[in-house]
Amino acid sequence: MAKEMSFLDHLEELRWHLVRSFSAIFIVAIIIFANINFVFDNILLAHLKPDFSTYQFFCKVFGAIGIDSSFCNITFKQTLQALNPTQQLMTGIWSSLILGFVIAFPYVLWEFWRFVAPGLHDTERKKSRGFIFTCSFLFFLGVLFSFYVIIPMSVYFFYNFEISAAIENNFKLDAYISLITNTILGVAVFFELPVVIFFLARIGLVTPQFLRKYRKHALVIVLILSAIITPPDVASQIIVSVPIMILYELSIYVASFVLKKQLKNVSKSPRV
Repeated sequence: MAKEMSFLDHLEELRWHLVRSFSAIFIVAIIIFANINFVFDNILLAHLKPDFSTYQFFCKVFGAIGIDSSFCNITFKQTLQALNPTQQLMTGIWSSLILGFVIAFPYVLWEFWRFVAPGLHDTERKKSRGFIFTCSFLFFLGVLFSFYVIIPMSVYFFYNFEISAAIENNFKLDAYISLITNTILGVAVFFELPVVIFFLARIGLVTPQFLRKYRKHALVIVLILSAIITPPDVASQIIVSVPIMILYELSIYVASFVLKKQLKNVSKSPRV
């Protein structure tokens, strides 16, 4: 039988899990910073190239079905500006840390799981074996969706939107990179919605009936957000909205699955 740990022992155990997690992030960040020119030219600034794969793909797809798409005539006339001597250095360091976390996410999740798992029963550990894989898969799916769908649309929209011809868009380097990294992290975390719903349903805070009841409200919110972050055409809004609503429907299925399992366990439990 495993020795029962005191509160201070748990804190010490947590400290080492955090140390290993942050060490992994810093190691990956150092590797990224050592190749910072390649990372910026081919990843963080890739959406400023008119021949970016997403623009070309949507142009061909919409053209093939007879829809006039704004993706076929993309131009980025403005250049990013670094307005103080340390801005490029600090932006490079901060970007490396964020990308380090993104790449090291499965390992960080594994360390978290190693800390939590000893407190679970054997049956709970067996049922949660796919936790790391599922969370990592959804996280990286969100990263890819943001990088190839949401960010190109957002960059194109903000670069070409103007309220007056007398105003010129000249974006700061750190503001642009913050848009890219925050979008990647935000969408990746949002793609964990089915996992979050799973645990909320387990503790009874969310039910499938609740999610179905507010499905229309969720659709309206998603359409509004899609209209804000995409170019002003219906095709772009559909491209962003559909995957998000699929996640919402998947969350309803997850909540239903959890509820059925709980009712089945209750029916099997002996009555007193």
